[in-house]
Amino acid sequence: MELAFIPSPSRGVLYLGPIPLRGYAFCIIIGVFVAVWLGNKRWIARGGRAGTVADIAVWAVPFGLVGGRLYHVITDYELYFSEGRDWVDAFKIWEGGLGIWGAIALGALGAWIGCRRRGIPLPAYADAVAPGIALAQACGRWGNWFNQELYGKPTDLPWALEITSSADGRVPGTYHPTFLYESLWCIGVALLVIWADRRFRLGHGRAFALYVAAYCAGRGWIEYMRVDDAHHILGLRLNVWTAIFVFLLAVVYLVVSAKTRPGREAVVEPAAGGKAAADGKADGETMADGENEADREGKDDSEDKAGDADDASKDEAGSAKKT
Repeated sequence: MELAFIPSPSRGVLYLGPIPLRGYAFCIIIGVFVAVWLGNKRWIARGGRAGTVADIAVWAVPFGLVGGRLYHVITDYELYFSEGRDWVDAFKIWEGGLGIWGAIALGALGAWIGCRRRGIPLPAYADAVAPGIALAQACGRWGNWFNQELYGKPTDLPWALEITSSADGRVPGTYHPTFLYESLWCIGVALLVIWADRRFRLGHGRAFALYVAAYCAGRGWIEYMRVDDAHHILGLRLNVWTAIFVFLLAVVYLVVSAKTRPGREAVVEPAAGGKAAADGKADGETMADGENEADREGKDDSEDKAGDADDASKDEAGSAKKT
């Protein structure tokens, strides 16, 4: 008998009249707000304008959701297109099923479009939002708790997750709460990136690469613990191989980028820099106007003094002539 465990919610959706309020969706939405909020603070600290992160997120978030869903549907196609399944379920994103690999890939495409429209370098934007993305993932993983999904092997540890649902082949019992492990890991990744960015002044996409590498390192062992159905290659789950491959790519980028483009971008948002330059130019023109005015006043004073001296000389000459 378990003395302690993490209980699962009795249901993952509440109804406000005819409107369903789904826990999974709330977790995703909260994650997006956290990512934009933190990204905005970091972007401003780098010299960018307030609101730019949110403007680009309007492109990145929808692309990311579509990419995450596509990755899940493609890699788990039998859940939607095998015999006895309804392909319409592939569009029911609220029931869970987002692949972070697809979300990052297509989300990056959306961010690139947004950055290109604003004349902003994508690597600088990625560095600013990297810790926020990790925190967004930490929030989003709690959506799996609401749906009673993506848990690990059976365990009787005090922090075991109790599964009560028997739908879709689930077996009620207590299991490793892999959603919690990944959520805590993502928080650690966010803190690591923030610290490293301050300590080493990461630029040109290296903060984002560090986030990717650190996340993949954790995702590999957490994925290995899961017991839900997945495709296997050489005895390892597909997502474990993906984590290894993406981890290596991120490390290579870190090393190569540090050698070829050391340091950090001096200007991350040309519009912000242009405004500062314009302000400086205006101040310079004002100072120049002030100096010219002072020169004119000094010239007028000199001319007045010269005129007074001439008058005095004339008076002296007239007096001498009379004498």
